[in-house]
Amino acid sequence: MSVAPVQSDRILSVLEITRAIKDALAEQFCGVWVKGEISGLKRADTGHLYFKLKEGKAATLDCALWSRWTSTLSFEPREGMEVEAFGDITVWEPRGNYQLAVKQMRPAGMGALLLQLEKLKQRLTAEGLFDAARKRPLPRFPRRIGVVTSPVGAAIRDVLKVLRARWPGIEVVFAPVRVQGAGATEEIAAAIRRFNRYARVDVLIVGRGGGSIEDLWAFNEEPVVRAIAGSRIPTISAVGHEVDWTLADFAADARAATPSNAAELAVPDRIKVAEGIEHLRGRADRAVRRRIEDHRQRLMHLTEKYGFERLHQLFEGWHATVETATGRMRFALGTRLARLRQAIGGLAGSYMLRQWPRTLARRRDEAAELGERVAAAVVRAVHERRRQVTGALDQLRALSPRLVLERGYCLARGADGTVLRSAAALEPGDRITLELARGEADARVEAVRPGGKDGQ
Repeated sequence: MSVAPVQSDRILSVLEITRAIKDALAEQFCGVWVKGEISGLKRADTGHLYFKLKEGKAATLDCALWSRWTSTLSFEPREGMEVEAFGDITVWEPRGNYQLAVKQMRPAGMGALLLQLEKLKQRLTAEGLFDAARKRPLPRFPRRIGVVTSPVGAAIRDVLKVLRARWPGIEVVFAPVRVQGAGATEEIAAAIRRFNRYARVDVLIVGRGGGSIEDLWAFNEEPVVRAIAGSRIPTISAVGHEVDWTLADFAADARAATPSNAAELAVPDRIKVAEGIEHLRGRADRAVRRRIEDHRQRLMHLTEKYGFERLHQLFEGWHATVETATGRMRFALGTRLARLRQAIGGLAGSYMLRQWPRTLARRRDEAAELGERVAAAVVRAVHERRRQVTGALDQLRALSPRLVLERGYCLARGADGTVLRSAAALEPGDRITLELARGEADARVEAVRPGGKDGQ
């Protein structure tokens, strides 16, 4: 129950009580840090920032950041960001509202950590550590894989499982390190440098399984990022899950969504390699058949194009061309097959395929058999074309009028060069040319005996 004041009590004006509250708050809450979530952020034309700091639904505090202090911010305030604000509690007398006049502000908790990460990313980007031009392609057939990760996590098991499934017998060199907590950064960077001094691995996988951003933080540290960027060995970053990104991903030559995906990027699939070899064998077989058919078509075309007088020289020239092409083809096929044998043999030795030597032996035998079959097919095709050419030459010689002249006959041509087939076309005194087996002779008709209609 309220008690009415006596008449002698002093009555304060609204302005007086407001200023009294203002002075009390200013004295009690001068230079305080307040933590809360930004809400209702507005930027005035004057450059001032107005917002509220709230703590869930429990309480809110009006705040003002004057334009002279906004230039000191090292980040861009955003709606919903949790911050720590420093300033004085003041009262705006016209409305009687109190507010925090902010002089400094920084992200709270993880916000500060992310801000630090963003600054490091910008600095390293400016140095060119993340440039795409620095990225190197991964070797297609690595001999040995290096792995930097924890010895107790699921990452090493996933990597080994995928490597053995895709390319059995691949040699793995493992450097166990801590991947989170104190000392993890130094161990990861030191392991990468040791692998570069070792210089006996072709690809380096650096990473760990999933976790919170704090768990993955070692791969955002500058020593690890610089060690990856300075590695002479092509490096795959495999940190966390597909949605996780760290600075190590930007510095590495390739980024894998998971450790299992890193193993898939590092080595080829043996099944696809075998299919590729089979595909190349089919292409080589079709190319040889197509080349032989092209030569056959060209030979037939030239046979129809040239007359009898040049056929002999033509076939002699093509005979030499076929011999030369056959020699070149045999040499090219032999060289290609030898390279394939060496490549398969080198893969067998380099990858130490202890679990499928029978497969390699069978591939080697198939390659040798293919070489013999292709060589035999080429030889048979050339012999068949040579036999056809020889038969055609024999037929041409049998039909050639030159053989008739060799038996003592001759061809008589008129003054215009046409072949004379009847004596009735001549008259005494006409000049004719006699073509013998060797040479020609000019003659003059002394008498004409036309002969009968039956040619006698």
